[in-house]
Amino acid sequence: MDACCATLKPTSHLANSRKGVFCNEESGGFWGDKIRGSLNNYIQLGKKLNLENNGRKIKPGFASSVLIRETDNETMTVKTPRIERKRANLKNVAAIILGGGSGAQLFPLTSRAATPAVPIGGCYRLIDVPMSNCINSGINKIFVLTQFNSASLNRHICRTYTGNGVSFGDGYVEVLAATQTAGETGKRWFQGTADAVRQFTWVFEDAKAKDIDNIVILSGDHLYRMDYMDFIQNHIDRNADITLSCAPVGDSRASSFGLVKIDSRGRITQFSEKPTGNDKKAMQVDTSIIGLSPDEALKSPYIASMGVYAFKTDVLLNLLRWRYPTSNDFGSEIIPSAVKDHNVQAYIFRDYWEDIGRIKSFFDANLALADEFPKFEFYDPKTPFFTSPRFLPPTKIDSSKIKNAIISHGCFLRECIVDHSIVGERSRLDSGVELKDTLMMGADYYQTESEIASLLAQGKVPIGIGRNTKIRNCIIDKNAKIGKDVIIKNKDGVEEADRPEEGFYIRSGIIIVPEKATINDGTVI
Repeated sequence: MDACCATLKPTSHLANSRKGVFCNEESGGFWGDKIRGSLNNYIQLGKKLNLENNGRKIKPGFASSVLIRETDNETMTVKTPRIERKRANLKNVAAIILGGGSGAQLFPLTSRAATPAVPIGGCYRLIDVPMSNCINSGINKIFVLTQFNSASLNRHICRTYTGNGVSFGDGYVEVLAATQTAGETGKRWFQGTADAVRQFTWVFEDAKAKDIDNIVILSGDHLYRMDYMDFIQNHIDRNADITLSCAPVGDSRASSFGLVKIDSRGRITQFSEKPTGNDKKAMQVDTSIIGLSPDEALKSPYIASMGVYAFKTDVLLNLLRWRYPTSNDFGSEIIPSAVKDHNVQAYIFRDYWEDIGRIKSFFDANLALADEFPKFEFYDPKTPFFTSPRFLPPTKIDSSKIKNAIISHGCFLRECIVDHSIVGERSRLDSGVELKDTLMMGADYYQTESEIASLLAQGKVPIGIGRNTKIRNCIIDKNAKIGKDVIIKNKDGVEEADRPEEGFYIRSGIIIVPEKATINDGTVI
């Protein structure tokens, strides 16, 4: 009788024993044929006769198998020790939310506010998306890195997630503002996403952060609902150094993202940040390998990084401090370099996700919330989204027509028409107003009836929208003042324009009335 002993990885599975695979038909010997089936490798079984009785100890994480060849019958016996799956521990995970750069692509909405502080969906802020995902995932150690126009963002975080806001138990939310320190390099502000994290790596050497094994790095300008602990569990299961959350995208959007190629095991083999032309075409893949149907794969032939990263803590610190101490950005520098010599895995996200860091995508994603059957909703009984409690009265609507719209708290609508629009908190719409395909962000405070009457008597414009004004395809920022008999509909089809002295900008054909701007009575845009 011939026998052999093989040590297999837990991801291996054995082929069926049959002639021509394990045994040589002529000699009855045992040839070293390959067993296919492991995602990690092919396992070579060597010929060995008369095994010694001193068995080897089974290494943790491996399975031991014994294959026996008899004269007429072939028998294969596999004994596998029970291997416990390493579970992700909430206490060992921290999240870093990047507070955004200068916000140039969302200007003029970011002229006075950081990108994560921009209002969305009527009563939320962009920062509420990653914060709520963290809370719903059970992650309670959160750091928010801020730099540009951070006053309103800091105020919102303080009101919502500290003090009388959401309770984090033994966790915390800390705002880490860009600052200058001693030395020449300490005089620089954040130079990019990686540099921002690098400047605060000392935080993870602090006593209260000493047990953090994995760090999730999040963007503050995306709209999605995600369980980050599923993401972290996938990261641990694959023993990844870095894991990127990825989603399929179409050709028209591909150049806006970092694109990846993956192998059959989900390992990222190539990463290209926002490629164009032939470089973009070179990143095309058959996305049916990630579960898309043939038709869906044709529409979305690229795999994009969502800007959601999971790092082993020691790997992150090593990359930032020692391997690439001068690299400033994760997407364009750190990740492409790490792919070459680290285990960088892709986590395929199959739910709704939208990068809303640009005016067009921001506007479209907001209006999509008002659809009859929206792809994304802020409301979910199991995973609600949180925001600052404002203690406002219910909205009052008099003789108005509302169709496919979201009306926030504390509004006054009088004899108006609102069609496929979002009306933010404390908004005032006077009689005869018509809103269509419009995002109105509302106001930070009320003006009393006497104050409004006084302003009108002086020929001034109060906060809100005056009588008989018609607005279409427009974003109206906080505390804007729009007079009576105004028409805003971009009648000339202008794509780009800067008219701050007249109280508006145009981006991608969308008219934007910036914060605290005034549009006088009778204006036609």
